[in-house]
Amino acid sequence: MIRKGVTESFGAAVSCLSTSHLTDEVIRRSKRMILDTLGVGLLGTSTPVFNTVLQSSQRQQALENSKVWGRPGLSVPPQYAAFVNGVAVHSMDFDDTWHPATHPSGAVLPALLALAETLPAKPSGLELLLAFNVGIEVQGRLLRFSKEAHNIPRRFHPPAVVGVMGSAAASAKLLGLPAAQSIAALAIACSSAGAPMANAATQTKPLHMGNAARGGLEASQLALLGLEGNTQILDLESGFGAFYPDYVPRPLAEVTPTSQYRWVLEDQNIAQKRFPAHLGMHWVADAAIEARAKFLDKYPNANLSQIKKITLRVPSSRYVDCPFPVSEHQARHSFQFNCCTALLDGQVTVESFSKSQMNRSALKEMLPKVELENPQDNHSSFEKMYCEIAVETTQGEMFTARCNTFYGHWRKPLSHEDLVKKFKANASTVLTADVMEGIIYTVDRLDTNQDCSMLWSYMHFNKHMMHRDERRFSALA
Repeated sequence: MIRKGVTESFGAAVSCLSTSHLTDEVIRRSKRMILDTLGVGLLGTSTPVFNTVLQSSQRQQALENSKVWGRPGLSVPPQYAAFVNGVAVHSMDFDDTWHPATHPSGAVLPALLALAETLPAKPSGLELLLAFNVGIEVQGRLLRFSKEAHNIPRRFHPPAVVGVMGSAAASAKLLGLPAAQSIAALAIACSSAGAPMANAATQTKPLHMGNAARGGLEASQLALLGLEGNTQILDLESGFGAFYPDYVPRPLAEVTPTSQYRWVLEDQNIAQKRFPAHLGMHWVADAAIEARAKFLDKYPNANLSQIKKITLRVPSSRYVDCPFPVSEHQARHSFQFNCCTALLDGQVTVESFSKSQMNRSALKEMLPKVELENPQDNHSSFEKMYCEIAVETTQGEMFTARCNTFYGHWRKPLSHEDLVKKFKANASTVLTADVMEGIIYTVDRLDTNQDCSMLWSYMHFNKHMMHRDERRFSALA
């Protein structure tokens, strides 16, 4: 047998993987990812960046349209629905994170729901799960071709690199493209890949996710129409290898109708966040909360202004070392801000990044007291990093804590109850209780549901904007 090249093996896998290859654990984990992504996406429809890109996307017209999440009666061309809904997912940095580092779901799910809505034959829930997992799998495999990708990114934002490839693969799967056209979709998508980390902690960062969702969907549709690209795009240093200086690709194992397939998601679980900020902030918050508890346990009525100095021992990562953030996006990427918020409040929440909380005097007085240290053994990797905190008081006492694994990390995943609680907290900002329950019910039964079209119908609701007939429909949902 002639050994397939890397790109050829990916095209074959995208084309040949079937619902019979899905395992119970992959289905369980991917349903958790889908529910979490829908919730943070709904919350994100209230953000300024979402409203800005939606305003721009409404200028586009097409024969086919797909629903915008949280905007009753509003539809845009499917590529732009994937774009704006993808932006919503990442608008608050509340979406899931994987290892090697990327946000895997936000580039895939918005593209799939936008595409599925336009298909003559609506996919079953199991077909949607298969396409979703193909998109996740392609990202996971590509990231494992580089050691650099295992670290906190420095040059390119990963969703803009592997996310667009995952979106293309997922869309190709849902369209039923054969291997040759799946390869073309990956090649076309690769020419839309890449976004600099310099735009992290700005309003532009969420556009990386939206562009990845849109670019992958467009690539698969262009491949369907016969557009071609380099058939060795994943093999070449000048192809996908351009994004990683240590890129060493390997062909995937052959997929046959009767063979078993080992999904990356089976071996590598997902991190799901408790509050909307860069993943590294969650180590800091948990360590700070523990130190705060020790301080208040000894001095229950103490004033936190008695803190003289705060030392954080964290990995070296320039874009999350932001001592005095001036915007919510900078605050979401600030070791210092999240540390001080956790010390002051005993938690970090959605509200922590509001203007009123950011501008309070207690926070501004505490921020200059934070000093960062970067121990050599504290690696810039979400798999290996830790956070140590030392809080010194004006009386010279020291309170310390260390977090090796925060709650929500893939080593300590959120319970099902807490994941549903997070979804409801996010979705309740947009949806009524009955519509929320409808989404939970639909996602929970995706693998047995023959028609998942209710999913994007539910996502279209907004309790603050609903028309009379939609309220009546909601009551019946």
